[in-house]
Amino acid sequence: MGKKTEKVKDEKGITAEKEDDFTDWFTQLMIKAELADYTDVSGCIVFRPASYAIWEKIKEECDIRFKKLGVKNAYFPLFIPEHVLVKEQEHIEGFSPEVAWVTHAGDTKLSERLAVRPTSETIMYESYSKWIRSWRDLPLKLNQWNNVVRWEFKHPVPFLRTREFLWNEGHTVYATKKEAESEKDQIIGIYKEVCEEFLALPSLIGKKSDKEKFAGAEYTISMEFYMPNGKCIQGPDFHHDGQNFAKAYNIKFLNKVGKEEYAYQNTWAITTRMLGVTFAIHSDKKGLILPPRIAVNKVVIVPIFFGDSKEKVLKKAKEVGNSLSELGAIVDEREEYSAGYKFNDWELKGIPLRIEIGPKDLEKDSVVLVRRDNGEKESVKIKDVKKKVEGLLEDIQTSLFKRADKLLRENILRVSSASELKKAIAGKKIAFAPLCRKRGCEDMIKFESVGGKVLNIPEEQPKELGKSKCVICGDKAEYFGYVGKSY
Repeated sequence: MGKKTEKVKDEKGITAEKEDDFTDWFTQLMIKAELADYTDVSGCIVFRPASYAIWEKIKEECDIRFKKLGVKNAYFPLFIPEHVLVKEQEHIEGFSPEVAWVTHAGDTKLSERLAVRPTSETIMYESYSKWIRSWRDLPLKLNQWNNVVRWEFKHPVPFLRTREFLWNEGHTVYATKKEAESEKDQIIGIYKEVCEEFLALPSLIGKKSDKEKFAGAEYTISMEFYMPNGKCIQGPDFHHDGQNFAKAYNIKFLNKVGKEEYAYQNTWAITTRMLGVTFAIHSDKKGLILPPRIAVNKVVIVPIFFGDSKEKVLKKAKEVGNSLSELGAIVDEREEYSAGYKFNDWELKGIPLRIEIGPKDLEKDSVVLVRRDNGEKESVKIKDVKKKVEGLLEDIQTSLFKRADKLLRENILRVSSASELKKAIAGKKIAFAPLCRKRGCEDMIKFESVGGKVLNIPEEQPKELGKSKCVICGDKAEYFGYVGKSY
């Protein structure tokens, strides 16, 4: 993610094909739709207003729902002293290759290195151990919206795999395991609702294998998304940490009978990665396609005028725009560009619905509506515009989800042998495979499937599980899991 900017500045439209060169297509989309830009810091991008506004919408919808569960927002330091970070050894071993360290303040070497947070368990739980004394202090439900740094050495991809990204960190503490685990469905339910209802994205929800779970957790529940290039990517997740962190950071409380116990904890997150997933799955060769519910500007009105029609057409365009102001309607009054240029420009930027109005439309007291998702055009009487626009926006939202769901479902193949697994992954599919729980077999999946891994394990298992055999070793299968290549 260093210096590709010049490569994609030459032409206005996108020149790469999504199906043939996904990486170049996605890079051009990011730059030309003004979603992000590169910086001189490798792996770190600028979130331009068009993408950051969508992140604000995700934050808003999640935050409303978190607060209904009694979760409160807080903020903890960006820097974590090394002695604090190493307390939870399993956790730091999971993140140590990715930690960025501050070693100097000006020219003075620090007496102790400070980690730039890769995640905040370690700094937050020092405080939790001071604040929690009695069962009356529980549950403690805090969340923070912040940035984190993970200095990954894999190839960075804008939005999808960056060294700095934005997210929420939910960190909750309960008196009992039952209470803590009951939060799982609530949190995953929130993330699922936001992803489906606003981003128009379906997912595969299930438990991560022990190999792939979050470092320090008892188990991880993840949402996995299928990308158009055949790779999968992990989205929002929920980690039940049991008492692992409580024991490492001495988070104890006196229960109702005066006995001291360790607390039970959860962590959960959604990140700016979801912006990239949304852009990649819905967009096309013309540019960005946005689900209407996350589009700040859901409608653009392009007046088509020439000669003495300008004043009348522009006046009517503004009237229509005012009637749709709650949808963030834009009236494109630019005179230095042709109507065709404007059409292409707004298609590139993903405005869900375009309204065209010219002299001939005025004569018929109508406008032309053009959908961004499928290009369909429709002439509508001006008096009916608001109702029609609202209906079309909802239909676009629904259609985008159905299209994304079709993409996901059509690319899942059930397999029953290593050769079928390999063929599925080579064909850019997700394999639904019977497996045992031996770590050696899971390690072998990477070789047998040419780079695949277990994405997650759905809670609801096929009835034929009892008769199935592990595709790696041939022993009795203990679960069916989704296997695929992943970012």
